[in-house]
Amino acid sequence: MSQSTTATTELTTQYAAQVTSDLDRNLQEQDRVGAEIATLQEQLAALKHDHSVLLNVQQALGLSPAPVAPATVPAPRKKPAAEPTTAKRTRGKKADSAQGRATTKKPAAKAVTAKGVKPTLVELVRGHLTAQNEPCSAAEVTTALGTAHPDRGIKTTVVRNTLEGLVAKNQAERTKQGSSVFYAAPGATDRTAAPAESEPQPEQAEQSK
Repeated sequence: MSQSTTATTELTTQYAAQVTSDLDRNLQEQDRVGAEIATLQEQLAALKHDHSVLLNVQQALGLSPAPVAPATVPAPRKKPAAEPTTAKRTRGKKADSAQGRATTKKPAAKAVTAKGVKPTLVELVRGHLTAQNEPCSAAEVTTALGTAHPDRGIKTTVVRNTLEGLVAKNQAERTKQGSSVFYAAPGATDRTAAPAESEPQPEQAEQSK
């Protein structure tokens, strides 16, 4: 009886440890997926905003969206008379002129699109981390981006999720100082630590004198 009880206890302990480990991994995966969803939602919102801006620019320039030309189907003829050569040439010229007008409008639409495109929040956050010489918190990143882009309505929660997404993709580094979390571009921590390590200590400075 004692051996059976001991074996049952060991199995229970192993199962409990396994379940605890699986729960931890599940929570970590939920955090990662949630961060990616928040990033995608931000990108979708930015694309919708850009789309509305482009529509306004198109209307301001007086451009109308090019209609999709339906397939040309010849009308049924009552009489099997031969089509005059003049009519063929006239219709060919009209088709060529219509194609020419459509071709000239396409570059203008591309130019408007290039001017109206804005960087996504992921690109803004990554660029901010790269420009910094020391790690910064999610609140600091939000304040800096909100000042630079007041029309974006950037929130700290979305910025934190974006930063976590960059960390998960090894495009950012996360450090912890007490209860505070700081983020930096990859390798930025090593660059800031290198000068401090190479700086001579006061005792060494005195000995060199």
